[in-house]
Amino acid sequence: MQKIRERWEIQENWQFIYIILGITGLIACGFYLAFRLLPSKFEDVLYEYLFMIVVTAISAYIIYRICMWLFVKLQSRWDVTYRWELIAIFLVFAVTGSASAKVSGPVLEWIGVTRETVNPWIFWPIRLLIIFPFYQILLVLMGWLFGQFEFFWDFEKKMLSRFGIKI
Repeated sequence: MQKIRERWEIQENWQFIYIILGITGLIACGFYLAFRLLPSKFEDVLYEYLFMIVVTAISAYIIYRICMWLFVKLQSRWDVTYRWELIAIFLVFAVTGSASAKVSGPVLEWIGVTRETVNPWIFWPIRLLIIFPFYQILLVLMGWLFGQFEFFWDFEKKMLSRFGIKI
């Protein structure tokens, strides 16, 4: 436990929640990939379980290695004080992206725009335009919930200024 505390620069016990959430996210992403890769024809359910466990572990490890590489690159660029904050920031990006994409579906249905009724060349740009404001709001809200409001407020201002919107 002390090694984890030192590696992630944890000062308070409550900060371990980010480690737990990060590991849970890695396993969930690995499981999702394994589920998507699962062949449809296994003779024995034991082979299916074995396949899911092995592919989940391998996928989670590959995602972990990518995240560690990104942590090294982004820690100095984002000017974060502690390494555990990087996990919180990655979690905020993951939750915000997924949530804004999920929210845009019902909004599009509410205004009568669906894949079946609208040409894909029109549907996807409209969906992206709907996702964008939800993403901006959720990014700051999730950043606040995960204790990273200042980082995401600055990130938001920088992103909006690139679109010509000054705050």
